[in-house]
Amino acid sequence: MELTFTPALSLSIVLLCFIISTTLLLLRSKLNTSSPLLNLPPCPPKLPLIGNLHQLGTLAHRSLRDLAQKHGPLMLLRLGQAKVLVVSSPEMAREIMKNQDLVFADRPSTTPAKALLYGCRDVGFARYGEYWRQVRKLCVLDLLSVKRVQTYKYIREVEISRLVEKIARTASVINLSEMLSSLSNNVVARCTFGSAYEDEDGKNRFGELAKRAMRLLGTFSVGDFFPSLGWIDVLTGLEGRLRRTSKEIDVFFDGIIDRIIDEHMMMKSDGGNLDDRHFLIDRLILAQRDKTIDAKLERENLKAIMMDMFIGGTDTTATTTEWAMTELIKNPKEMKKVQEEVRRVVGKKLKVEEDDIQHMNYLNCILKETLRLHAPAPLLAPREAITSTTLNGYHIPAKTRVFINAWAIHRDSKVWDRAEEFVPERFLSTNIDFKGHDFEFIPFGSGRRSCPGVAFGLSIVELVLSNLLYWFDWKLPQGVIKEKLDMTEVFGLTVSKKTPLLLVPTLQAF
Repeated sequence: MELTFTPALSLSIVLLCFIISTTLLLLRSKLNTSSPLLNLPPCPPKLPLIGNLHQLGTLAHRSLRDLAQKHGPLMLLRLGQAKVLVVSSPEMAREIMKNQDLVFADRPSTTPAKALLYGCRDVGFARYGEYWRQVRKLCVLDLLSVKRVQTYKYIREVEISRLVEKIARTASVINLSEMLSSLSNNVVARCTFGSAYEDEDGKNRFGELAKRAMRLLGTFSVGDFFPSLGWIDVLTGLEGRLRRTSKEIDVFFDGIIDRIIDEHMMMKSDGGNLDDRHFLIDRLILAQRDKTIDAKLERENLKAIMMDMFIGGTDTTATTTEWAMTELIKNPKEMKKVQEEVRRVVGKKLKVEEDDIQHMNYLNCILKETLRLHAPAPLLAPREAITSTTLNGYHIPAKTRVFINAWAIHRDSKVWDRAEEFVPERFLSTNIDFKGHDFEFIPFGSGRRSCPGVAFGLSIVELVLSNLLYWFDWKLPQGVIKEKLDMTEVFGLTVSKKTPLLLVPTLQAF
């Protein structure tokens, strides 16, 4: 008799396998009674097997803030079989990212990260060790240094000029969110590869692929929290999506690397100076050949590091600018004040220059306040304890994952006056910055695992925002009022607006 796998039968098989697996897990946990009682951080009530997973809503940073208000700034959750420490105060953030930075310097390896980042050979998700130290050193001292970022000035200016011209040609409502995303993709692609790789419709080819990869990197993997049930990721289709996307990224990168290597060989045969090539892929290939770092850089390593540039440089810059414009459109007094400053500093020049931005103090306050309320990665990137340790009198086991809820810290009424309101003036009378020294304000993290691309990303955001404010006045489409503007978030690697920001620009006559 032939067996037909109907949807109902397939579901029954999955449920049967799940029941068998979970029963075995329960038996194993009941047999393991030899562990001594330890003074662990408080934990909200949990369910068998799934632990606290049911208490995480679609916006994890908000759910975790609500739990922390009941259970304290240190909580040890059980998410499936994983132990997760949630940190929600500046004091505990300082302890982890400064006083015990080395203890918490590791990263957990997730299924999506391993699939899309070549076994986590990048900088952001690499495990702590000598390889990570070497490639981070390469990024900090060369690829993403302030000096290197300055060499991309002309790329930023050209792409932003194109954006301004495109907006000026539009006499109606524009989708600013979409335009900012396209701009970020083009700038990062040109800085990385030397070309934006745009199709005829103006879309950035790798930008679209990178978006898909970023969504997958934020996807829940059953195997990451229930290792013995990893096969469910095959049934849900996650493994297939990861495999297909990884292959497309691989083909794209291989074509670019082959082209760059051919160009290098031609330059060398013609007596050209390869040091004049300053795109990120050029610098990586030169580092590979010249052995400027001790780590072995194979092709997969180069591709993983290039993926980092898109993960850290596209969505974060576009999202930060989008939230800044959203807050300004909701707060017209602040909009008027910052526009007056930008236009006074720039004067009657034909363009906003990067040197002008250092004289825009209030614009800097706008940016800081945006990052306070809308940190691109509200839970930062997860850390993992290398060894067991003690925090605030509590025992923290080795291999515990750590989420630092920057979003909750930034909105803590014990730390910030009018914490939920957009008040840029709060930064006029303080030296607090986002470089990781002030633990009440950590949008880019701190310590060894802080974001190495801050200068690169902010150089784009500052120039885009100042140009949008200089050239145009902005208003909402007819029938939309600022009090009803949708501020709903979408959780992922970065937290963006759920609905695109639609605005009506008016070009100013100077």
